[in-house]
Amino acid sequence: MTDIMAFATHFAFVGLLASLALAFIRLCKGPSLADRVIALDLIAFITIGFIGVFTIYSNATAFMDIAITLALVAFLSTIAFARFIMRVPLSQSDSDSSSGEKS
Repeated sequence: MTDIMAFATHFAFVGLLASLALAFIRLCKGPSLADRVIALDLIAFITIGFIGVFTIYSNATAFMDIAITLALVAFLSTIAFARFIMRVPLSQSDSDSSSGEKS
């Protein structure tokens, strides 16, 4: 590995570590559930970035399979969280529909 490539991978590791710390702060402080879900999704994709940079650094391509699998799982979990957030409680929807029928 050349000196430029080693510097670039170290710089990428530092940048990913800084963004991971900021995303973790947002995960802890997030004022709403949506902020926390997005921060958790960002942490998953930062982890994928770590795996990708480590794959380049170590020159072992087997880690890319792990990164692809993690990306698919992170995408599906984001969709599941979004559906969970958008779901209206059953008791609230029943009271809305029953009040609409009485008027």
